Amino acid sequence: MPSKTITTTTAAAVLALGLLAAQPATATAADDTADNKAFTFGVIGDIPYGEAEIAKFPARIQDINADSALKFVTHVGDIKNGSSVCSDEYFENIRTQFDTFEHPLVFTPGDNEWVDCHRANNGAYNPLERLGTLREVFFDQPGKTLGITMPVKTQADLGLPENVRFTQNRVAFSVLNIQGSNNSLQPWTGLGETTATPEQVAEVEHRTGAVLAQIRDTFADAERRNDRAVVLMAQADMFDPSLLAAATANPDTMSGFRDIVQAIIDETNSFDAPVYLINGDSHVFAENQPLAEGSPWLNIYG
Repeated sequence: MPSKTITTTTAAAVLALGLLAAQPATATAADDTADNKAFTFGVIGDIPYGEAEIAKFPARIQDINADSALKFVTHVGDIKNGSSVCSDEYFENIRTQFDTFEHPLVFTPGDNEWVDCHRANNGAYNPLERLGTLREVFFDQPGKTLGITMPVKTQADLGLPENVRFTQNRVAFSVLNIQGSNNSLQPWTGLGETTATPEQVAEVEHRTGAVLAQIRDTFADAERRNDRAVVLMAQADMFDPSLLAAATANPDTMSGFRDIVQAIIDETNSFDAPVYLINGDSHVFAENQPLAEGSPWLNIYG
């Protein structure tokens, strides 16, 4: 049976979203403890994008810092546009900006800062080398957020310090390295490749296995704690409306997401509370239920 409870939200570029975690319908006045109260957190993505937004980024951060109600902020990937160089200097500059956040900041990399760095105008880097550099620059203290320190559970033991989990007021959050570009299976054409290389496929398989494990652990712990909701966050928009026609014609264009989507369906169907999936990547704010009955995505993902 397809899930009807997954709600996806796409974070529009340079938009900080105040999202309220609602109380369950069964809550009573006696349940109105600190752990049951609603709260606000911020989500940004696809920022800074281009020279104009790079210049504005410090001011954007200060605007977010001014919101004292936020419990934390998550950046769901793409710290640069897709046609600029993936240099060490740029990464270091963004890390310096990230360090000015006055809330805990959780960051998951986007495809623009590693997957697509094979492009000539990005510097023709090996994407796996860029991913390693991102981990060195942004995840040098596994288990701690950027900005104001908040402890998080991490998959650093699997080599993925960017995959983290935490809870807030009995809502389980899970931030996952799931990439656009078919979860990084599109060929590195900038390096002369026409199909995915063996090292590329090995990375995708390892990372996807870790993502699947974290999804299952997130739901298992949420069930054990009787959490009020689960919130999954990633860069990739696995239900991007602009990709629907191509995916309908050839579902294999979304093959890198298939096991992940199935795991989310399975876990959601056995979890008796709301599930939210928040992503960046597609640049347009949207809120939908892509796995509800009658959705075309059900056929695409089998």
